[in-house]
Amino acid sequence: MVILLEKERARKSTSKVTKFHCGLCQRGTSIEGLIKHSLSAYDVVIHHFDTISELYEHNHRSYIDLVVFGSETDPHWITPLVKEIKAHTILQFIPIILFTPTAEKKFKVESYKLGVEEFIGTEWDHDVEAAKIEMLIFRSRRDLSVNPSSKLPGPNAIEYEIDKRLRLGEKFAVCYADLDNFKAYNDYYGYVYGDKMIKITSLIIRNVVQDLTPLGFVGHIGGDDFLFIVPADMVDPVCKNVIATFDRMVPYRYEEKDRERGWIEVANRRGVTERFPIVTISIAVLVNQKKMFKHPGEMSHMMADLKKYTKTLPGSNYMIERRRKY
Repeated sequence: MVILLEKERARKSTSKVTKFHCGLCQRGTSIEGLIKHSLSAYDVVIHHFDTISELYEHNHRSYIDLVVFGSETDPHWITPLVKEIKAHTILQFIPIILFTPTAEKKFKVESYKLGVEEFIGTEWDHDVEAAKIEMLIFRSRRDLSVNPSSKLPGPNAIEYEIDKRLRLGEKFAVCYADLDNFKAYNDYYGYVYGDKMIKITSLIIRNVVQDLTPLGFVGHIGGDDFLFIVPADMVDPVCKNVIATFDRMVPYRYEEKDRERGWIEVANRRGVTERFPIVTISIAVLVNQKKMFKHPGEMSHMMADLKKYTKTLPGSNYMIERRRKY
């Protein structure tokens, strides 16, 4: 069964619809009514599934955030389905809840070992179960968004963080950092060294931001693109320290002959051999003040232009957008 949950926030320009997609399979129980009652703040659409292949088809059409199994009687029929989900390349990351009022301790222990995240027993508290579902989905989305190389939050978490700060009316700066000449470095030294360059960059940004702004945020968009959020009055010290640390450390990711020469020769995108200087970092900065922006999309639009301009400057640089919103 697939459930589409839609929750409308206050209808302001900053609001957006939160959607949860859940798979539900039940035997001998009417869990459908309990879920609808607990999630009365949502519009709930329910679709049944009986096999993992059906679950996969639903997941293919719209990503499923949660799987719920319900059984009032002998719940052991659930075990092979859980095993199949957790062995599935795609479905294994979806959290699972079991509603099994008659389940014995041994069954619960074995189910937890198989990867089940949560049990609901005989007492269904609507507020508690709604909170469990929401937090399981939130944690799943957060964990799936983490970049495997840097272990930093990914695009979903970044958008959530920016949206949260906009809704709170904070005065903050979004700093978009990416590496210049990284593709040439990656082609020249190989992806293993390229991945090490990404990890070093993530550590530099994370450590500087955490040292100077304890409430700052650091995320990894992907590849050599990073984003960090700091208080508006901390842009200069943070960006200057990121650049200074980066420019001191990164040359030592090159072989001595390349470092001393100051460049490497690599075929460019047109297949022509070209000299590329040591990798540098460019940071485009957009400050939200006087509640100038209403949602992350507005900031992203302006950031794209500023990023392009910043990358045309030689060496490592940061540039703060001074223009009004457009």
